[in-house]
Amino acid sequence: MSDREAGPLAGYRQFLSLRGDVFVLSVAMFAFSLGFQMTTRFLPRYLEVLGASALVIGLFSTVGNLISAVYPYPGGMVSDRIGSRYALTLFGLASTLGFGVWLVAPAFGTITIGGLSIQPWLWVFVGLVLAQAWKSFGLGATFAIVKQSVEPSQLARGFASTETFRRSAFLLGPLVAAGLLSLHPSFELSFRYVLAVAVVFGAIATVVQHFYYDASDDSFGDSFAGVDQIREDLQEMPSTLRPLLIGDTLVRFANGMVYAFFIIVVTSALTSDVTIPLPVIGSRSLSPDAFFGVLLGVEMAIALLVMAPAAAMAERVGLKPVVATGFAVYAIFPILLISAPATAPVLVVLFAISGLRFAGLPAHKALIVGPAEAGAGGRVTGSYYLLRNVIVIPSGALGGALYGGVANPVGTGQLIPESPLLAFGLATVIGLVGTGYFLLFGEEFKAYR
Repeated sequence: MSDREAGPLAGYRQFLSLRGDVFVLSVAMFAFSLGFQMTTRFLPRYLEVLGASALVIGLFSTVGNLISAVYPYPGGMVSDRIGSRYALTLFGLASTLGFGVWLVAPAFGTITIGGLSIQPWLWVFVGLVLAQAWKSFGLGATFAIVKQSVEPSQLARGFASTETFRRSAFLLGPLVAAGLLSLHPSFELSFRYVLAVAVVFGAIATVVQHFYYDASDDSFGDSFAGVDQIREDLQEMPSTLRPLLIGDTLVRFANGMVYAFFIIVVTSALTSDVTIPLPVIGSRSLSPDAFFGVLLGVEMAIALLVMAPAAAMAERVGLKPVVATGFAVYAIFPILLISAPATAPVLVVLFAISGLRFAGLPAHKALIVGPAEAGAGGRVTGSYYLLRNVIVIPSGALGGALYGGVANPVGTGQLIPESPLLAFGLATVIGLVGTGYFLLFGEEFKAYR
């Protein structure tokens, strides 16, 4: 294997060679991912500014998990009725509208109806229900078309191509957000600039996929048989996936406990602006909120550098070691973040380490879809993620309860004491258990043995 085939740019080269329908869908995915990454990682801070408690922020994460779990199957039903092209357009419009609801949420203020006060942060939940539509619908389709397009022994590299392109938005989105957040000292106002740009990206992506995506050759999402189909798909899931599913679910549950609080930890720890050197324009002072966007950019820059080489390495050492490495980084990052010195250089190093978790993502996806029978990649993927996402649903609420505590409803004091260290420490323990389980019982995909 040449350095050209295994280098960081390999994902882009392979992506550009994909067939037209995959290419157009991925371009739309890029635009929506750009909108999501400009906004969603900052929404916990937005909620905090709008008056939400730590428990509410954790519940917001739980609602996001719930939507991720339940949306794909109704999305398939809609697609069956109106066709995937119009379904993607409908979900694109819904996501764009969701960005718009986030944009205007502060304008609603506190509304009192029948003695019940509706806080402005509640509209962020409403926006989430809409914004998540396109993201949740596209997952199974993406897996299926990649499986149809590459050889079994190169699945990890096939996923690396689409992931590298999509994750480029994960790099650009936070950096664009950081620039916009630096335009005004008020986070509430500057973040609304970010949301306005996200609305524009969502509208452009919806138009592009509607007019240029050709769904005539789709072999996924042709039918939906309801709950019985879900039960059958779960029962027929390849047995080799079960150790991966258990380990992955524990790791994701752990991450879900604290993921929403990463920005809260960073912005709380940095009590003053951060000065960073920039090419050409010189040093620039950034608020903690804007600096968090830079940290996300560092994280994703590392991810983009390592994904394609890691996928190529998997062809030599197997998928399992690469996946386990990603799991391990997921697991240890929370305790490193909560316990490390609150300085800008240390945070940059930590988020660079966090970027290594994406090295295992293409191999992870290959390990999921690889054992599936021909023509069943989308169903296996849907079943896997449905079960994982359902179990992970309460993780955010649990993390929020531990992070911010829960008041005693029948007396004074707290029913659950406030302890960010406990929340992040427990997340690391659960993540390490999941990683260990996968190392002990996980099976290698035979095409990579």
